[in-house]
Amino acid sequence: MHKRNLRQLNYHLMLAPGIIALLLFSYLPMTGLVMAFQKYVPAKGFFHSKWVGLDNITYLFSLTDSRIIFKNTLIIAIGKILLGLIVSIGFALLLNEIRVKLFKKTVQTIVYLPHFLSWVVLATVVRNIFDYNGVINGIVQAFGGTQTIFLASNTWFRPILILTETWKEFGFDSVVYLAALTSIDPGLYESAEIDGANRYKRMIHITIPGIAPMIVMMTALSLGRVLNAGFDQVFNLYNPLVYQTADIIDTYVYRVGLVDMQYSLATAVGMMKSVISLMLIATSNFLVKKFADYQIF
Repeated sequence: MHKRNLRQLNYHLMLAPGIIALLLFSYLPMTGLVMAFQKYVPAKGFFHSKWVGLDNITYLFSLTDSRIIFKNTLIIAIGKILLGLIVSIGFALLLNEIRVKLFKKTVQTIVYLPHFLSWVVLATVVRNIFDYNGVINGIVQAFGGTQTIFLASNTWFRPILILTETWKEFGFDSVVYLAALTSIDPGLYESAEIDGANRYKRMIHITIPGIAPMIVMMTALSLGRVLNAGFDQVFNLYNPLVYQTADIIDTYVYRVGLVDMQYSLATAVGMMKSVISLMLIATSNFLVKKFADYQIF
């Protein structure tokens, strides 16, 4: 019994650094949520700033900016989720049909690489590609079109965000579907081939139904990310000319809180995002349990 307790103590000591980091960087900062209910003044601190109740939240919903940022966040995030699912599933299905292992592994490695690059680096690449004198405008001009400043266009900025995020992440996201494909019984393919089914029919009638539970689960889980439209990407690519279509919740909180020093309003916006995200995560957990027989928590 003594040895068992000692072994458990060792395990708890191994967990201690992670638990301490979680408390310091995730739970302790949550005390700052009190600013959402105050007219916070840094010189006075939490205890002496004036208490205003729900005034900041009421003011938030009266602003035109609040409707714009929530709308932009939803459009960009949902666009990324849907296109990301379609492309990653399609890529996994196509890659699964490749029989040359060396070529398959090479392609996998190449498409995984962008996931590990920071948007600080990739933003420079994207800017150069979509610059007024960049590659895309060069192609457009070669076909007789007129040059466009894509990253300063409210028409083009959102599609560029969605497409570049999908390009960066689809290779890594496809790992889940490739793993799901390995669980399909090879005997099903052999039986279908004997019955005369070609590759396309085997994919439609065996492969896709075989990974359908995983598709449902990943789609439901993505609900929790609906309000995360990608701060790193947007912050490194946007500019005042596209605030109307590119300003999302996270960039608005950064600008209002750290640049304009409206701490209480920024905290109220961030808190509303967290509350809505919590409800979406709970919903996604319910949907995953109901349709994919899997429970997150």
